[in-house]
Amino acid sequence: MTASEIDVPSGPHEGEPHRSGGLASRLNWLRAAVLGANDGIVSTAGIVIGAVGATSERSAIVIAGVAGLAAGAMSMGAGEYVSVSTQRDSELALLDRERQELAEMPDEELAELTALYVEKGLDESLAQEVAEALTRKDALGAHAEVELGIDPDDISSPWHAAWASMLSFTVGALLPLLTMTLAAPDLRLWLTVGAVVVALAATGFVSARLGYAKPGRAVVRNMAGGLFAMAVTYAIGSALGTQIG
Repeated sequence: MTASEIDVPSGPHEGEPHRSGGLASRLNWLRAAVLGANDGIVSTAGIVIGAVGATSERSAIVIAGVAGLAAGAMSMGAGEYVSVSTQRDSELALLDRERQELAEMPDEELAELTALYVEKGLDESLAQEVAEALTRKDALGAHAEVELGIDPDDISSPWHAAWASMLSFTVGALLPLLTMTLAAPDLRLWLTVGAVVVALAATGFVSARLGYAKPGRAVVRNMAGGLFAMAVTYAIGSALGTQIG
């Protein structure tokens, strides 16, 4: 059997994830943005609700919320930049080594690629044919994908990751901060809790769908975690406010 005789389906089955390198990258970024927004919602809600437990002064609550938003956004951006930079450096180093090996020992690399396709289930003659065809077309790309799990044309950008994390965290954090700031004093606590719970249900649903998981458990887990965080920070704020006041 030759490569041209293999019956390759024209597309994915219904409901089955099918991702090209670019689509997988976009989905990963979208998932990271949703999780960043989720972190912004929970952490800022915890701060402003803890502040409400300690004081009724709107200015103090706003200051605490804005400070938490700024610190959280900067922390998310810096952390993502460092993490993705480390990953990028590692990927580029692996690609450089693979490029050197292809230049210095092409026969050994072709044999290695053939063996990798045999491990994936192809018979040896077909694996040899596929390896030779891919090597003629793009040797580095073939080895990077099969051997390293890297797409040379889709290396992550640390700056993109940093800005995406900062922006998504900020968008998420604005919800509890604005709700707490703009609502009437006698309603702001419960309106903030309600808005946060609804937002966490939405982010839990979206993150589950992006991962092709059932959303029910993710939504409940997200809401429960947010409610627990708000309850704890409110209790701590109330205790400290009483003692300090």
